[in-house]
Amino acid sequence: MCYLGSMAPVPVGTAASGQRLTRKGQETHRRIVSEAAALMYEHGVGRTSIEDVQAAAGVSASQIYHYFGDKEGLVHAVINHQRDSVLGVQKPLLANLDSIEALEAWRDVIVSIHRDGRNQQGCPMGSLSSELSRSAPEARTDLLAGFNRWEEDLRSGLLAMRERGKLPDRVDPERFALALLAAVQGGLVLTQARRDTVALEASLDTLIDCLRDHTDH
Repeated sequence: MCYLGSMAPVPVGTAASGQRLTRKGQETHRRIVSEAAALMYEHGVGRTSIEDVQAAAGVSASQIYHYFGDKEGLVHAVINHQRDSVLGVQKPLLANLDSIEALEAWRDVIVSIHRDGRNQQGCPMGSLSSELSRSAPEARTDLLAGFNRWEEDLRSGLLAMRERGKLPDRVDPERFALALLAAVQGGLVLTQARRDTVALEASLDTLIDCLRDHTDH
C-alpha cells in the first residue's frame, strides 16, 4: 500500500469535505476506524482493502470515502487511533511516574498486555512503523509524532523523579527515556518471534535495575 499523502489529514469530527459530523456520523466514523485498525494490525495495511473495512464495519465504500477521502486518509486516522490507544493505557501510570516502584508498575502493565496473547503482532504503532516508514514518508511523520509523545511522557516522569531526589543529577532523563522506549519496541519484536515476553521483560528490567543502582550510590 502506498501512503501517497494525496490530501491533507481530515480533522477530527469532520468529513473529508470539511462538513461537521453529526453524533451518528461520529459513531460511524469511530466504528470504521476501529475495525480498520483491527484489520490492519492483524493483516497489515497493504493486505487490508477498502472492501475488507466495508464488510467489517458494515458500511458502504461511499461512506468510507465520505469520511476519509481515500485509503490514505483512513490510514492516517488509524495511526492516530492506535497512538491514542497505546498511550491512553499508559497515561495514568506515566502521569505519576515518581519512583522506581511507579516505573516498575508501568513495566508490569506493558508486559501484561502482551503476555496474554492479545497483541501477538507486537506494538500496534511499531507494526505500522515497520510497514510504512520506508515507503510512506507522511505516515512515518505521523508515527514519529506518536513515538515522540511516548518518549516525552517517559522523559517527563524521569525528570520529575530526578527533581524529587528519587534519581541523582547524573541520570540523563532524555537518554533513559529513549532507551526505555527502544527496549519496549525491541522487546516486542522478539516477543513476536519467541511467542513469550522474556526478552521484553529482560530489556526493561535491565534498564530499571540500572536506574535503581544509580539511586544506591
